[in-house]
Amino acid sequence: MKVLALDTTTRVGSVALVDDDRVIDERCGDGTRSHAERLPHELLAVADANGAPLAEVDLFAVASGPGSFTGLRIGIATIQGLALVARRRVVGVPALDAIAHVASRGLGAGDLVASWMDAHRREVFAALYRVTAAPPFDPARLEEVEPASAGDPESVLTRWRDLLTHANPVFAGDGAVLYADRIRVRADAAVVDPGLLAGAIGRLAVGHARNGAAIDPAAIRPVYVRRPDAEVARDQRAP
Repeated sequence: MKVLALDTTTRVGSVALVDDDRVIDERCGDGTRSHAERLPHELLAVADANGAPLAEVDLFAVASGPGSFTGLRIGIATIQGLALVARRRVVGVPALDAIAHVASRGLGAGDLVASWMDAHRREVFAALYRVTAAPPFDPARLEEVEPASAGDPESVLTRWRDLLTHANPVFAGDGAVLYADRIRVRADAAVVDPGLLAGAIGRLAVGHARNGAAIDPAAIRPVYVRRPDAEVARDQRAP
């Protein structure tokens, strides 16, 4: 199953072509240009470079959030457009899930993985998972301990205190790297940078599709977790 995958949750983002459990090609985006300027060219470029025209792509995958609101909208719209043209289905993969799956490689059943993305406003998008005995990038590999939320790092660590005390947690994501010092003060934890996510998103999409979770392009929805900055600014201006 060939999958064309896209991550626009960060300014740089990434694209990948995946064939079943193998990442054929994965590339970071051009962070000097906006997603609107770069897409769909970056996706088509990785497909063309590997001899995979849209007609031969079986599935499209995209990070469904959380992340940059504008980036999410553009990324999802791009994948929807390509999937409609190719008459293929789509899988939306939460970015926090993808981060945790990458970080879970080498871990054993029962270990904890915390995904932290930089949410700006001195906050992180966070989710906590427990590793199972399922193989890497199988959707059953991780059990959700706490769903995605947004908050300041200290409050998240306080909320997770009891859980982190009785496990060997790994923190992953750009938010974990940014707040690594705070994490290490509160928990005996490893902090890792998962790198590009499009390849992981594509591999997870294969498993989801085999479980019947691929959907019509029009049905995909972004996962925002918190209100957009524009709404917050509007409310602050209101009398």
